[in-house]
Amino acid sequence: MAADIRIESLGDHEYLVRFPSGSETVESLMRATPDTVDHIGVPGTDERRIVAETAAFLAERQPVIDIPPMIDLDDLEAHYGDEYLQELIRRLHTAP
Repeated sequence: MAADIRIESLGDHEYLVRFPSGSETVESLMRATPDTVDHIGVPGTDERRIVAETAAFLAERQPVIDIPPMIDLDDLEAHYGDEYLQELIRRLHTAP
């Protein structure tokens, strides 16, 4: 699934994420501000990779049809607690 997720940079820290769902595609606009990236605490990590790993994290935990159309990455930590941040850091420390 993660390999099928497509990410398009829209500029200004926003990304259009397309999740395949059967014969359809579910789209979500994700936002990763510099403050969010700094908070994650993995120096030198590309914003796009953070968004890609976040998209994979979400797709593993819920049906993609239920992924909200707009997501601020800051809100995911509030929703998933430490699970999101710890899993994201683990993923970012592995080879892409």
